[in-house]
Amino acid sequence: MRLTHFRELMANEFGEVRATSLATDHVFAELDGQTVNQALEAGWEPREIWKVVCVAYEVPRERR
Repeated sequence: MRLTHFRELMANEFGEVRATSLATDHVFAELDGQTVNQALEAGWEPREIWKVVCVAYEVPRERR
């Protein structure tokens, strides 16, 4: 998954403002205690991060 597609999925699911806030502020234990942005900078694959976000926020399967 490309980063641009990941960002689109985040914005579509949460809205632009909330997606930005979530990526910056929410720390996920499943991402080794990092935020989305930190995990991306650390080299995590966007697809793996998206899976973590979907589970944490109970995104319906059809939108994963």
